[in-house]
Amino acid sequence: MGWAIALHGGAGDISPSLMPPHILEAREECLRKCLHIGVSALKAKATALDVVELVVREMENHPLFNAGKGSVLTTDGTVEMEASIMDGNTKNCGAVSGLSTVASAISLARHVMEKTPHIYLAFDGAEAFAREQGIETVDASYFVTPENIERLRKAKEAKKVQIDYNTPIHKNTPVETAASNGDSQLGTVGCVAVDCHGNLAAGTSTGGLVNKMVGRIGDTPVIGAGNYANSYCAVSATGKGESIIRATVARDVAALMEYKGLSLKDAADYVIEKCVPKGDAGLVAVSATGEVTMSFNTSGMFRACATEDGYSEIGMFAS
Repeated sequence: MGWAIALHGGAGDISPSLMPPHILEAREECLRKCLHIGVSALKAKATALDVVELVVREMENHPLFNAGKGSVLTTDGTVEMEASIMDGNTKNCGAVSGLSTVASAISLARHVMEKTPHIYLAFDGAEAFAREQGIETVDASYFVTPENIERLRKAKEAKKVQIDYNTPIHKNTPVETAASNGDSQLGTVGCVAVDCHGNLAAGTSTGGLVNKMVGRIGDTPVIGAGNYANSYCAVSATGKGESIIRATVARDVAALMEYKGLSLKDAADYVIEKCVPKGDAGLVAVSATGEVTMSFNTSGMFRACATEDGYSEIGMFAS
């Protein structure tokens, strides 16, 4: 048994032809930095729950991912962020949706878990709770960046709702133009960890879908869909939220381990390959015994992992 950590920055149509090299390099460097932060905390005997919050908070601060500062806009040009966190040892969990001023959705989700009798707070109630708890808030205009406005414009022009790394390309857009627009692609972030005591935790955070309807809630804050942890494993999913919710992706990985005796890898691969439409989802997961797996049915997933025995991996494309 030993510690292990895995994180992701979204899954989807990730390819060199659709994303400029400097954007790929910047996202890879962010993954590397966040992995280092998580590994250092685990080596210092931090709990899995603390590590997950720490890493996801760092990714929320990075504008090249779809969470926190990088959160995309609704069809009305507003931000509605969501997140969830879960402690596998106790099955305590917290979730939030509809945030427009909270700097770190994952930290507010943890406050919901630890400071209220509830699991899920949303919209005005969640915002009011954040202020009561002294959680950092910013003006809503902080998230409405020129880049986010341009992402929304492209999605509306294509009359599409954009999921992670699926560029909304108009049917008449030349290939070379589509490739140059690759930097508009963003992905949900998530982290899972098991600490030196075998405790598991999972956390996921997102801005949702570009051009989504106001009030739409995806898989990220839905316990058992986009995020789940118990005594067997911790799972964070990413991709098309509606498909992930229908398949209860994160919970099914844990259920296959618990009730069918599958290994972490076999359980994750089964759910991604058999239960979710191809091109719709990916996940990262760790087990109580220090196993780690990163499975996806898209062309790529920004991902990184490390284990106590010295194994580490950072990847973007399907191998």
